[in-house]
Amino acid sequence: MKKEKFNDIYREAFREYWATPAFTNYGTAETFSYADFAKGVAKVHLLLEQLGVGRGDKVSLIGRDCAEWCMVWIGVVTYGAVIVPILPDFHEDDINNIINHSDSVVAFAGAAHAKMLHPEQMPLVRATLRIKTLEVLGDLTMDEKAKALDAKRLFAERYPQGFTPEDIVYPTDLSNEDTMVINYTSGTTGFSKGVILSANNMVANIVYAISMNVLTAGDTTLAFLPNAHAFGCAFSFLLPLAVGTHTFILGVPPTPSNLVKAFKSVKPRLLLSVPLVFEKIYKNVILPKLSKGSAKVLKNVPLLNKVVYKKVYDALMQTMGGRLEQVVIGGAAMNPEVAQFYTKIGFPYTIGYGMTECAPLISYTYYKHYKPGSVGAYIDSMCEARIADTRVIDGEEVGEIQVRGENVCRGYYKLEKATSDLFTADGWMHTGDLGTMEADGTLTIKGRLKTMLLASNGQNVYPEEIEQKIDLQDGIMESIMVQRDNHRFVAVVIPDVEGLEKQGIVGDDAIKAFLEKTRQTVNQMLPAYAKIHEFEYRKEPFEKTPKQSIKRYLVK
Repeated sequence: MKKEKFNDIYREAFREYWATPAFTNYGTAETFSYADFAKGVAKVHLLLEQLGVGRGDKVSLIGRDCAEWCMVWIGVVTYGAVIVPILPDFHEDDINNIINHSDSVVAFAGAAHAKMLHPEQMPLVRATLRIKTLEVLGDLTMDEKAKALDAKRLFAERYPQGFTPEDIVYPTDLSNEDTMVINYTSGTTGFSKGVILSANNMVANIVYAISMNVLTAGDTTLAFLPNAHAFGCAFSFLLPLAVGTHTFILGVPPTPSNLVKAFKSVKPRLLLSVPLVFEKIYKNVILPKLSKGSAKVLKNVPLLNKVVYKKVYDALMQTMGGRLEQVVIGGAAMNPEVAQFYTKIGFPYTIGYGMTECAPLISYTYYKHYKPGSVGAYIDSMCEARIADTRVIDGEEVGEIQVRGENVCRGYYKLEKATSDLFTADGWMHTGDLGTMEADGTLTIKGRLKTMLLASNGQNVYPEEIEQKIDLQDGIMESIMVQRDNHRFVAVVIPDVEGLEKQGIVGDDAIKAFLEKTRQTVNQMLPAYAKIHEFEYRKEPFEKTPKQSIKRYLVK
């Protein structure tokens, strides 16, 4: 059990960095100092107190990322209540169901999401408040007394002489064993479950990240991963807030154009990303430049290709703002060809591994020591890892990655069977991921246990490896491998229709003919037992998780 207390970490951070900037809403350029942030937290405390919220009561938070969202999150947990952050892209029905299932007694909502809430579906909710202003939303509030609450008035009455660092007084009797977060996550192979995370789970991740010195006081960073997701929450929000870093919250869709503009403005030292962002940069920006003119010739000349790669590296670093020290990629597997290219040019990236059930980190290695193809070494200061139920696949001993330690959750809220199924008889947590582990603890993921396919000859096939080859083909957006009758492998493919039109490939018949040629090309890269029998043309996009992984269970 970690000795550090969550409340102590942030009380001291607010006092130490009082006058320095904590968050900026990038779109509006509105900046909040640590003092402003602490005042916002104090207002949340006052409102929860007036609403009769007790220790351990649940409070839901649904809205787009912004500095005020972070204030509410910290306000709820430092008060001693349990935060239920809801991903803003969840469907309206799911949002209402989560608020109800979590037994939330208060809800905070952004303007757009407030319109999605239905009081009759949230019978325990006493009041719903606006995230930005902390005003009570009367039409969504059942308690008549609650409708009269005014955060500004309560704050002025409680602190008539003004709010000072000495006024930051948080409960000291909260235990690290207490539940702090119930995080509802939508996976790629199942439906949403509420992961129960303790204060200790959160502290273990934060303290480890602080010790790595990847962010320090005075740094700037850009947050564009969803803060309601464990990855973004721990390292785009909680880590920088603990160490005096100034965080710019993107607040708009992380499209390449939006990100490039923000990178150049913010000039971050550290970036957290999902693979999709850097795969798109490689496929849509870097590859086209390497495929024409002198670059096409020089990259194939051993002594001269270093010149080309140096130019690519310099341009990429300038695009990222010029001060970038490291990119930490997580949330999904990185395409091997893309990863190899970034390694070749010396780009400072590393790939970590985690899951919401571990709040979220399991493994990470600083980029200078990172082994390409791996997901870093498991973090032995807060967990153990083992490879269980091994089998030999393609000459390697592969098994399920299982973990236990201070980062591991307690299970799923009000789901006893799912909680029981999460753990082995001897107390290790199933990750559901197949992988290998080296003597130094370095993990390499081979695929998901639930997605692995069985070929007609009994050979195990990782669909992710084949999808990565398909997705790098010209004219392809995304793909999913499925298995149909008689062990037939079918790739459900979304073509890049706009890109194909520029090549004169127009209409369904022409696109299907193109896909058939692409299937033949990909099959030349595959062993006989893994060859694809059919490319199935799909027009509508795949539904994604917050990590931008395709929800496989929805693809028939």
